[in-house]
Amino acid sequence: MDERPVGILGTGSYLPKDEVGNAEIAARVGVTPQWIEERTHITARRFAAPHEATSDLAVRAAERALEAAGVTASEIDYLIVSTSTPDSPQPPTAYHVQRGLDAHAAVCFDINVVCTGFVYALEVARRLLAGRPGGRALVVGADVYSRILDFTDRRTAVLMADGAGAAVVGEVGEARGFLGVELASRGDAHQLIRVEAGGSRLPASERTVREGSHFFRMEGRAVRDFVLENFPGLVETLCQRTGVPRDRIDHFVPHQPNGVMLSQIVQRSGLETATTHRTLHRYGNPGNAAVAVTLDAAVRQGHLNDGDIVLLAGFGGGMSMGAGLIRWGVTE
Repeated sequence: MDERPVGILGTGSYLPKDEVGNAEIAARVGVTPQWIEERTHITARRFAAPHEATSDLAVRAAERALEAAGVTASEIDYLIVSTSTPDSPQPPTAYHVQRGLDAHAAVCFDINVVCTGFVYALEVARRLLAGRPGGRALVVGADVYSRILDFTDRRTAVLMADGAGAAVVGEVGEARGFLGVELASRGDAHQLIRVEAGGSRLPASERTVREGSHFFRMEGRAVRDFVLENFPGLVETLCQRTGVPRDRIDHFVPHQPNGVMLSQIVQRSGLETATTHRTLHRYGNPGNAAVAVTLDAAVRQGHLNDGDIVLLAGFGGGMSMGAGLIRWGVTE
């Protein structure tokens, strides 16, 4: 069966109302606000309200994406939620989102590839829809990291945040949509980003709580080295496979790890001629939501023009990496 061109029909995002500045975080982790900004380029981030769970943020972002695409929830065939902070171990968070949207015709499931998850989910949606004429998928990246941060660990507490972003994916014109996606998984580096307890290997117990084993942990320098060593090759492979030279890429919409690292990634990957979109200064690193939130900001600010070549990219726990090239627009 011939694959039909699939692209993004509309985007949306939702950031919690509670803005947390560097002064508040600095006081909690024992550094200065200047220390945080110099090392991360982050000045603020959003934390979910006590009553908000991951699915609540996801529903709000999804509603905005559906509105932008001119699609109703009942027209969605697949609902994919990418998260590493689910509402609970069971049921999948996607089912809470389905209920919140009244999207009961959709097949729902979660994926967890940490900060690369939104790119993985887009590729899953693309593959599901390629042979389904008129099909539509709703892809949501959402996380509430504020619930699993150790505020004695300045390596993570100054970076991570909460948010959700979404995209409606469906059939587009022949000269638009995804040109190619490249994914990579490296389980040999799994220890670099982790939450140690709460699963079948180390179930929750009084001891795991006391020892802080449910907190998010990251080996920051090792993660940076891994990404800088491996991500440029992923981009090169994608460009060769699609026939798109790096200097023809108009927009780079990456995960938002921290500002210093992001600048290094742009240089190492040869993407200096593309416009790199950043939201981390306002929103920090909202995990699975980062790429989606940044894409939605670029769309709503009018930066993406019809026919532009857009590179979406994520990298995170696993370790995982993903990059996708899209010719922006819906019709020729």
